[in-house]
Amino acid sequence: MARKPASPTVRRLKLGQELRLLRERNNLTGTMVARRLGWSPSKVSRIESSKTMPSAADIEALARVFSADDDKLEELLSLLRDADQRGWWEDYEGSLPEETITLFGLEAEAIAHRSWEPQVVSGLLQTDDYARGVIEASRAISRITQTGVRKRVEARLDRQQYVLHRPEPPEMIVVMDESVLLRRIGDPAVMREQLGHLLEVSVLPHVSIQVLPLDGEHPINTGGFIHLSFADLDDALYLESLYGGRIVEDLELVADYELAFEQLRSAALSEDESRILIQRRLMQWR
Repeated sequence: MARKPASPTVRRLKLGQELRLLRERNNLTGTMVARRLGWSPSKVSRIESSKTMPSAADIEALARVFSADDDKLEELLSLLRDADQRGWWEDYEGSLPEETITLFGLEAEAIAHRSWEPQVVSGLLQTDDYARGVIEASRAISRITQTGVRKRVEARLDRQQYVLHRPEPPEMIVVMDESVLLRRIGDPAVMREQLGHLLEVSVLPHVSIQVLPLDGEHPINTGGFIHLSFADLDDALYLESLYGGRIVEDLELVADYELAFEQLRSAALSEDESRILIQRRLMQWR
């Protein structure tokens, strides 16, 4: 089976992380590195935080300061080449918030994808018509043209193809509130199709869907979020908001949300019990 391609977004973050680690191992501050290279301290900071893409010459200069050997230099240059590629999600720049584009890039290389969904079905599990209904509803508070709606639906379906159905997909665990199954998006036919789709994908070996019942104890009061884990990068967190979301890399905060997710998951029904509940709610939409 072919391996999934490297994500430019993840490679950029990995490159910045590797450069920061090299600096710290040499007991250097960003200011000290900047002084040796005749750069501004902000340039060093922006390269390490992946806000600025360095050139090959920048990488070679930093490698000399860090006394990196040839193998390490080639590893850094390889990361730079991967980071300079273009991901499918970048076709939607201008149609989606910047943080959403970053999320798609991170998802492309995640090995574990955990999400808490208190209001709507996860975008990775939405049907075409359900996704359109969710996006159409947001037009009441944001200026989205019909073309914009179409582009966002396309992006959502492309995201499913490149994450959920790619070779070596991530382990995906979704915990959703039972109210998601009851809140009407579109007409009853849309809801029937959507809940039927949830039952179909719930039996995929890499997908786990659990429902937090309304008659159970709600242990955490929080909005929706996505927790991502990687093979060679620190975990990341995406916090959903009204007009997009926010990528969080602070390790302590990411760890706190990981604990919150496990609390929500432990309070939810098992996978089998959740399928029974989804089937029951589907029948009610008939």
